Amino acid sequence: MRSRSAVILGVLLLLLIAGCAPRPVPRPADKLVAAPVSFTDLPGWSDDKVADAIPAFLRSCAANARRPAEAVLSQALPEAGRARDWQPLCAEAARLAPGDEAAARAFLTQRFRPYRAANNTEPKGLFTGYYEIELDGAKVKSARYAVPIYGMPKDLVTADLSEFDSALSGKQIIGRVVGNKFRPYPDRAAIEASGLGDNAPVLAWVDNAVDAFFLQIQGSGVVRLASGDMMRVGYAAKNGHPYRAIGRVLVDRGALAKDDVSMQSIRAWLEANPTAANAVMAANPSYVFFRALPKREPAREGPDGAQGVTLTAGRSLAVDRRYVPLGIPVWVASQNPDRPEFQTQRLVVAQDTGGAITGPVRGDVFWGTGHAAGERAGLMREFGNYYFLLPRDVVPVTEARR
Repeated sequence: MRSRSAVILGVLLLLLIAGCAPRPVPRPADKLVAAPVSFTDLPGWSDDKVADAIPAFLRSCAANARRPAEAVLSQALPEAGRARDWQPLCAEAARLAPGDEAAARAFLTQRFRPYRAANNTEPKGLFTGYYEIELDGAKVKSARYAVPIYGMPKDLVTADLSEFDSALSGKQIIGRVVGNKFRPYPDRAAIEASGLGDNAPVLAWVDNAVDAFFLQIQGSGVVRLASGDMMRVGYAAKNGHPYRAIGRVLVDRGALAKDDVSMQSIRAWLEANPTAANAVMAANPSYVFFRALPKREPAREGPDGAQGVTLTAGRSLAVDRRYVPLGIPVWVASQNPDRPEFQTQRLVVAQDTGGAITGPVRGDVFWGTGHAAGERAGLMREFGNYYFLLPRDVVPVTEARR
């Protein structure tokens, strides 16, 4: 039998070994770092029809014109300057002849400077695509149309935490008041099991639960009503629960191989496994509520993005606005490692956000409305870089008088 001193010595030796073992290096907090480059550093710059992005830029100009002249576009990107720095550029862009490629290129290269974005020292990021889904529905519930598209709940409360502590600027929490306590809002499983009663209007009833789920993922859609009318719906709010990608859930369950995950493969699995589909979709606790958008002409124009402007197919980008200010032109240069024939090298404008679009180098390209746009969006899972086009003569706000 070992003596007590031998046992103590053994324990001390184990502690010493454990203390000497290498500790995992903590991942640094996300931070946007923008480095100036030249236009010749932008992959594919000479191949894109950049004039096709000018109309999208002008829509953002109209939104920025409503901001105070001294408004800072982004604390995370001081090189973006203030609203007034963009006004002369917007005026010049408005004078360009539509589709004039030479004039558009001259304007961009002479008046802007590109900056490569990085998350700390890592410039690579993930780029995906989204679209405006089309659904079949009706205004009245029936045996066929039984899946609700909910409007904004009247009991949903969003608390701006900066009002309680300035250190929490940009943070918010979403829930509802139950009795005299602030509680989490019901998650997806609870909402789909029990509904929302009188707390939320039903904008329409649709005939396919999978379509309704993808409507929430995409954030906007067009409902073809049984009456023959069309209803466009857009994002209004969410229930405050974190977004969980069900592609990862299916991989963890062994239902899909990691390399095979796409919107198409996820949809195919859900439709082929209707009994298990609801449980898989409920694994994503996040739930989105919608608002009916006004009719516009032409009827095929896209939905409105987070900037409040109509999105342009192939030219609008969803970003994380904590790092990237809405309204700025962005050059996306990415490639799909699993599908080399796919790559995205084009000029877009940051005009939208998304629950899954987080981080300094993360983008989601809007591809339009309907099936063809959905096919392109669903296959886009590309890794690459993006570059911000910022006013050439701007004085970064950290160097100017605030």
